[in-house]
Amino acid sequence: MVDYHAANQSYQYGPSSAGNGAGGGGSMGDYMAQEDDWDRDLLLDPAWEKQQRKTFTAWCNSHLRKAGTQIENIDEDFRDGLKLMLLLEVISGERLPKPERGKMRVHKINNVNKALDFIASKGVKLVSIGAEEIVDGNAKMTLGMIWTIILRFAIQDISVEETSAKEGLLLWCQRKTAPYKNVNVQNFHISWKDGLAFNALIHRHRPELIEYDKLRKDDPVTNLNNAFEVAEKYLDIPKMLDAEDIVNTARPDEKAIMTYVSSFYHAFSGAQKAETAANRICKVLAVNQENEHLMEDYEKLASDLLEWIRRTIPWLEDRVPQKTIQEMQQKLEDFRDYRRVHKPPKVQEKCQLEINFNTLQTKLRLSNRPAFMPSEGKMVSDINNGWQHLEQAEKGYEEWLLNEIRRLERLDHLAEKFRQKASIHEAWTDGKEAMLKHRDYETATLSDIKALIRKHEAFESDLAAHQDRVEQIAAIAQELNELDYYDSHNVNTRCQKICDQWDALGSLTHSRREALEKTEKQLEAIDQLHLEYAKRAAPFNNWMESAMEDLQDMFIVHTIEEIEGLISAHDQFKSTLPDADREREAILAIHKEAQRIAESNHIKLSGSNPYTTVTPQIINSKWEKVQQLVPKRDHALLEEQSKQQSNEHLRRQFASQANVVGPWIQTKMEEIGRISIEMNGTLEDQLSHLKQYERSIVDYKPNLDLLEQQHQLIQEALIFDNKHTNYTMEHIRVGWEQLLTTIARTINEVENQILTRDAKGISQEQMQEFRASFNHFDKDHGGALGPEEFKACLISLGYDVENDRQKQTGSMDSDDFRALLISTGYSLGEAEFNRIMSLVDPNHSGLVTFQAFIDFMSRETTDTDTADQVIASFKVLAGDKNFITAEELRRELPPDQAEYCIARMAPYQGPDAVPGALDYKSFSTALYGESDL
Repeated sequence: MVDYHAANQSYQYGPSSAGNGAGGGGSMGDYMAQEDDWDRDLLLDPAWEKQQRKTFTAWCNSHLRKAGTQIENIDEDFRDGLKLMLLLEVISGERLPKPERGKMRVHKINNVNKALDFIASKGVKLVSIGAEEIVDGNAKMTLGMIWTIILRFAIQDISVEETSAKEGLLLWCQRKTAPYKNVNVQNFHISWKDGLAFNALIHRHRPELIEYDKLRKDDPVTNLNNAFEVAEKYLDIPKMLDAEDIVNTARPDEKAIMTYVSSFYHAFSGAQKAETAANRICKVLAVNQENEHLMEDYEKLASDLLEWIRRTIPWLEDRVPQKTIQEMQQKLEDFRDYRRVHKPPKVQEKCQLEINFNTLQTKLRLSNRPAFMPSEGKMVSDINNGWQHLEQAEKGYEEWLLNEIRRLERLDHLAEKFRQKASIHEAWTDGKEAMLKHRDYETATLSDIKALIRKHEAFESDLAAHQDRVEQIAAIAQELNELDYYDSHNVNTRCQKICDQWDALGSLTHSRREALEKTEKQLEAIDQLHLEYAKRAAPFNNWMESAMEDLQDMFIVHTIEEIEGLISAHDQFKSTLPDADREREAILAIHKEAQRIAESNHIKLSGSNPYTTVTPQIINSKWEKVQQLVPKRDHALLEEQSKQQSNEHLRRQFASQANVVGPWIQTKMEEIGRISIEMNGTLEDQLSHLKQYERSIVDYKPNLDLLEQQHQLIQEALIFDNKHTNYTMEHIRVGWEQLLTTIARTINEVENQILTRDAKGISQEQMQEFRASFNHFDKDHGGALGPEEFKACLISLGYDVENDRQKQTGSMDSDDFRALLISTGYSLGEAEFNRIMSLVDPNHSGLVTFQAFIDFMSRETTDTDTADQVIASFKVLAGDKNFITAEELRRELPPDQAEYCIARMAPYQGPDAVPGALDYKSFSTALYGESDL
């Protein structure tokens, strides 16, 4: 075999923008668009990679065997480029450039590049596939390259009914399998999983090889293997797929399926050629029948359209005018109906006629048929000439209709315009003469007069604006006379009446203006006094309202300082009352002066002061109200002052007692903390001392009761703060309860230590040593040890984790042993320490109390029963069996204890179990908390 290699280059693949090389076709864009799919999903699914490796390897070997060779590993066997170039020569039938000799990497790269150059020469642009990736054994790139070769040389040239490549292959499969039940080929993945489609393809072309009716859709593995074996044995199509891989994959690899199916297409290509020939004959006949049908349709459509044009043109050339606009509008409506309803279908018919003619001629030309020649007078040009004549007549008819309507509309419009403007003017002037003659100004106020003057000025402006309308009315009447309008007499009469009324309105307007201006001057003097009164009465009225609001305002104070501030502010308010009384008298004097001027000039005032609603009666009434409220406010402030003085006394009384009780409780808490740490003497002495201390605390209870009584008085007085102390009753209560709880807990702790000592046989010296070690490592004196403090405490007492017992070191005392352990760096094992922590801190709080510490040390230093000892005892009762029966328990134990065990023992599950056997081992383990009971 020749040695191939090529230069190091990098290629890209994609749709070719220029013409394809040898063997290229028009479907390159299609199949290379499919190639893009490979770059996105290749090797994302290991199952797909496995399918592609097997299928692509089998496909390559089906061609390489023609050259007497094959490949085993698709990643490795193409790395030197030799078999790759050989594969391309076999499938293309062309010779590639001579390969380079040598085993170096550069020789391999050059050989692969020659193969890639050949692929590119066939119109394939490789994307992201370079020779180095193939030489390096890149599985993704190698599979992508082989898929590109399969597309170009095995799938691209497949063509079925003007579809090619993938679409053509899919259409071929659909056509071939259409008659078969349970087969519906829609894609190249899940449509092939049950194997029926493969069997249907074989049966369609070689029915003697497959008994299709015996296949079951629910047995896909058998179906697939049957098709693969028949294809390999009788059709020379190698087995490229595994039935189990296809069935066990949710979505089989599309490229593997396409590659295998394309082999069936090429194997049955001979039968395909016969089918293609039949299709070609059917296609030719169908084209000929369609052309004849189009010719008949053209002749009929052309005849109908020309007849319609012949009938329509005389109607459009009719120019007889009508006498009324209504008749002309009916003609226009008929014409519009022709445009909207009758003509559009004919326009569509004409357009369709031309399209059909052009389509027919194009089809005849493409099928090598002679051009179509319509009957005489039915050529497209004849129809266009008739249509042009129709449109000319239509245009002239429309222009004539519009001109006639415009002429009649002009006269009707002028007459209607005159009537409309005249009606608007007459409606506007209605009531205007009566309004101008009204003497409403004789009893009006100054503000009314000014409003009437402004209203009159607006009317004068409106009157001037209507001058144009009167002139327009006269101009329209003149134009109607000139156009000889049939109702000119009535128009002239109405116009004259409008002009006469207009002159009368002008005269009345001038007279009313003079009367209004005279009355205005007479009322201005009185109005000035009203304005002055309003300016001074409003703020004074507001002051009185604010004063009444303040005098009646509810107040809430909590300290003596706040009430004294309110009393001071009230005294300051009372000092302003004399000045306020003088202002009241001045305001009332202004009102009296205005009344005097009106009476002396015989002016009828139509109402109260227009600038204010505050009357002298209102001012006097509110002033009397203020005078009544002042002494009431004095009384209320004095009462509140007395109340606040009483509250201040209660605050000081409570603070004096609380400032004694609070520190006393805090001191006792600290003393108890020191006692619980120091604990000198025997446990009985400590217990006696603590109980005496407890009695002294209880004897202090009357002081707390006295404080509660004082607090009750404060609550009844609604006192919420006390600046004389930082203690609240809640703080005192909580502190007292904590004090009682702490002393009781400390007493209970000593009592438990006595019980532990007596029950476990711990000496007083051991107990003191445990207490001393615990206190030594309780750095914060909180009565509990953290994990690290507890570990250090155990080490200091000589606890040996590895042997799970306390170390005995001859005559060495605990202090010497502790020093020895620390000096040698001895530490507990992590697992053993975690076990100990689970015993002393079962709730995982992270703290070890002294009582838990004593319990643990007592267990470690005294002889106690263990789970193993109990199991051994049960084994003796059971006669050395691994289980025990209820009868044996009732025989060997007291009745109540025997029933206790029977109720809690689980059935024995061992291989030597007998009916009624009970598991005493799990029961014994559960007794010591090492498993669930």
